[in-house]
Amino acid sequence: MEDPWHIQREHMIRHHLAARGVTSPAVLQAMREIPRERFVSPSCREEAYADRALPIECGQTISQPYIVGLMTQALAPEPGHRVLEIGTGTGYQTAILARLCAEVITIERFPALAFQAAERLRDLGIWNAFFLCGDGTLGWPHGVPYDRILVTAAASHVPEPLWEQLAEGGILVIPVGDRERQTLEVVRKVDGRPCWYPMIPCRFVPLVGQHGWNEE
Repeated sequence: MEDPWHIQREHMIRHHLAARGVTSPAVLQAMREIPRERFVSPSCREEAYADRALPIECGQTISQPYIVGLMTQALAPEPGHRVLEIGTGTGYQTAILARLCAEVITIERFPALAFQAAERLRDLGIWNAFFLCGDGTLGWPHGVPYDRILVTAAASHVPEPLWEQLAEGGILVIPVGDRERQTLEVVRKVDGRPCWYPMIPCRFVPLVGQHGWNEE
């Protein structure tokens, strides 16, 4: 049966991703395989492949495809990696990571979002992602160390628990700034110290938790 979303998905790959510097074959293939239309609200489904953030439940958003691709490429996940994701949202980023690495542990503070995301991935036959509900700024110490950590909400700094849980030589990708404007940062742990690589200005919902922002 022909996929009615195929043309829109290919347009996203060619124009929103590859043409703007997201060129990793593995990342592009993962984003080609994951049906983004299944991860957006029904009212926004016709805009599933538009290159902009879309609102979801609980006052959160699903990031624009370019940002998802850029963050995934910067994270550089490999098939044997264990990845910690902070901020599950709809599970779209989780599904892409699961296609690229051995295991994803993802933490979401809203139970409804975590449950829905888990259901979506199970429906797609993705079984190497494990869902937790709680304060993402604390990470998940029971699974340390992590080869990669991806934070999909804005922080004023890298939460100390996440830094401690990152493996030596590992990479952490996080938006850092104030509540309104941030810079997407790539942080590599080298000899226990952070090496920062700023990427682009961005805007994410705030990272709320003990080592993040207070909920307003």
